[in-house]
Amino acid sequence: MPRHDQPAAQTQPNWITRLLNTVEWLGNLLPHPVTLFALLALGILLLSGLFGWMGISVPDPRPEGTTGRAADGVIRVISLLDPEGLRRIVTSLVTNFTGFVPLGTVLVAMLGVGIAERSGLLTAAIKLLVLGAPKNLVTVVVVFAAIMSNTASEMGYVVVIPLAAAIFHALGRHPLAGLAAAFAGVSGGYSANLLIGTVDPLLAGITQEAAELIHPGYEVHAAVNWYFMIVSTFLVTAMGWFVTAKIVEPKLGPYDPTKLDETAEPISMDPVTPAERRALAWAGLVALLVSIGIALLVVPQGGWLRLPGIEDDTLASLRPFLTGIVVLVAVFFAIPGIVYGALTGEFKSDRDVINAMAKSMSTMGLYIVLVFFAAQFVAFFNWTQLGQVVAVVGSNSLQAIGLTGPLVFLPFIIICAIINLSLGSASAQWAVTAPIFVPMLMLIGYSPEVIQAAYRIGDSVTNIITPMMSYFGLILAFATRYQKDIGVGTLIAMMLPYSVIFFIGWTVLFFLWVFGLGLPVGPGAPTYYAPG
Repeated sequence: MPRHDQPAAQTQPNWITRLLNTVEWLGNLLPHPVTLFALLALGILLLSGLFGWMGISVPDPRPEGTTGRAADGVIRVISLLDPEGLRRIVTSLVTNFTGFVPLGTVLVAMLGVGIAERSGLLTAAIKLLVLGAPKNLVTVVVVFAAIMSNTASEMGYVVVIPLAAAIFHALGRHPLAGLAAAFAGVSGGYSANLLIGTVDPLLAGITQEAAELIHPGYEVHAAVNWYFMIVSTFLVTAMGWFVTAKIVEPKLGPYDPTKLDETAEPISMDPVTPAERRALAWAGLVALLVSIGIALLVVPQGGWLRLPGIEDDTLASLRPFLTGIVVLVAVFFAIPGIVYGALTGEFKSDRDVINAMAKSMSTMGLYIVLVFFAAQFVAFFNWTQLGQVVAVVGSNSLQAIGLTGPLVFLPFIIICAIINLSLGSASAQWAVTAPIFVPMLMLIGYSPEVIQAAYRIGDSVTNIITPMMSYFGLILAFATRYQKDIGVGTLIAMMLPYSVIFFIGWTVLFFLWVFGLGLPVGPGAPTYYAPG
């Protein structure tokens, strides 16, 4: 097998490759995300002891009578390095973990998505969409299908990306162009979709935890960025097509068949069978019926998923629906998945369905371990009030230099994109940065929902150029099937145009959508925040 760390050619690397290789080297110096959160939690304890001893404090900027405002109008750093702090840590370690908002929501969503994935429904749907597309629309369909597949991210990486490379190869086009287009859609377009996926409740939970540092009881539901995600889907599809057709594929040139690794296991190009088509048709019908059923529970004034007696406030009456949307997502994927699996023979009894859910849970082991330490870090950060102090100092600094208008989001998106180069996990990065940036930007008047939407742009656009992204090695392995000597720098250089164009286009859309047109990023998602 070829070595994945070999350079693509023996020529002197250009400055871009040298720069990206330096980023890779720096990223490799970071510890595992679990270790990182453990160290951060320890660091918070040490800082709380030092700053508490020094008596660090700031005036509380919230008006009198605001929920959570300090009684004496001063926010002080609270030390956890004393007997009371130790007792609080020991007695709350378990509840910090079990009460961490993203934990339950993500696991519940994965139960439904896991059934649809393990039944073969998602794979068959993607195959039907891509293989059935007209040849002149293949690139557009590949990028769109890749974006949609990130609802269940593992399926997108494992199925769509290698399938796209195989399709381009079969059509006589450069297979790495197909791989790049799909990779850009799955990972570069990670925060664009027409559906609510497993990452939405995860990030919303972290945002809520951070918002509560300033506004206790503030709620952030999983669909707060849905409107912006929908319009982003079409923008990212267009940008992905443009970069593939106008930049990446011309640069790659004609494919040299001698670079094909004949020893690699071929990707299945088998079309969807008639039995699978029938099962897909029935699953689609069931999905439609489930959607109609949910609509009947939500749209009518007396719908069971609406609060009675407040018909004059639509958003408030929809609170049960918005809060429980994760459960509805799980149901939406689970029922069609069961129908598809039963008709294809993948599910022969209830045991097979249960095993599908169990397998989806088994893939979450690392996530659960990560959440345990992330939950401790967030809780310690909250208890010490370091987040509030940093937020007040940061917001005062922004006000002092006059950077309180919408342009504050430009450096914020850039910072998130840069951090993502070294910390590739969306949840890990947001768990670290949200307690700082969400309160800071709330204090200058912006809502947590809008802050999260801006973060997701920065997090997504550099996913495809960072070796720290968990699936980067897998993509490199897929690429070696078609170019045996491909290296990390070559893959990053191929994906860099997507990253640059996505950053520019998506950031422009954000400012136009939120501040130009004044449109909400999601249902019940205000643009501005007013303490009160």
